[in-house]
Amino acid sequence: MQQTKLIAGIVLMLLLAIFTVQNASVVTINLFFWQLSISRALMIFFVLAIGIIIGLILGTYLYSHSQTKNMNKRNRTKPF
Repeated sequence: MQQTKLIAGIVLMLLLAIFTVQNASVVTINLFFWQLSISRALMIFFVLAIGIIIGLILGTYLYSHSQTKNMNKRNRTKPF
């Protein structure tokens, strides 16, 4: 089991290295009056990280909101 995790980690690191080398070119991002030049690999990483964070926040909010709704429904239908 430990050896499998080690091999999987090495393979993922190699894929990440290949991805980084292939996407090393610099891109310029223009947003209103800001201009930012970063490598394409970093841009993809930041966009992915921001998407994951937004997804986690939104998913947590929607889950807690649905749990609150279900709890309110159950409390209304209970006889006293």
